[in-house]
Amino acid sequence: MRFLFLLILIAGIGLGIGYPWAVQNFSGEEIARHSVYERGQGYSSVVVPLSAEQAPVRVFVEMTSLGSRNLTGDQTVLTLTATINRRTVLANTLTFSHSEPRPDTPQSGGMIYGDDAGVIDPVETGDYEFVVGPGDADTIEMRSATLILRAHVLSYDARATPIGFVLMAIGFIGLVLSLARGSRRNRNEPPAAPPGPKWGR
Repeated sequence: MRFLFLLILIAGIGLGIGYPWAVQNFSGEEIARHSVYERGQGYSSVVVPLSAEQAPVRVFVEMTSLGSRNLTGDQTVLTLTATINRRTVLANTLTFSHSEPRPDTPQSGGMIYGDDAGVIDPVETGDYEFVVGPGDADTIEMRSATLILRAHVLSYDARATPIGFVLMAIGFIGLVLSLARGSRRNRNEPPAAPPGPKWGR
């Protein structure tokens, strides 16, 4: 039973945590990477041609901070808007609070954060303009921000996360109970009888 509950726990972790992370970060192919902010130069809009065959397209933003920052999600760091023919197809706020940061360079001491801005689906063939602007988090000092587009991304099933958490709970509770039951059984077993005397010649 312990092995069964362990498998349920592993399946829950994969479905509730691993699957959303893999879909967000690794599905599809990168088709564009453009700088949208540089310290000293400010923000700049980007125009990217997209075709219908590239759908769905995931929009991702990487932000490099000056030094380490504790992002809580209470404030918006950046805003992003995507338009085609003056029609808005994507608008989102970016907090970077759920991102696992990675170091920039040892010399800079900065950290790189990533956040998912959403998915464009369906994609209309044409020129898309992406505009990134500041949010209300005035305590964040940015070095740069980069827009990343990935085509043919997997569509994320929102039902996976709650199912994964349920499996994790079942697996964890079952594993703990089975371990406790096994420990209690070992305490109740009578001590083994001492070995009989050995008679030698």
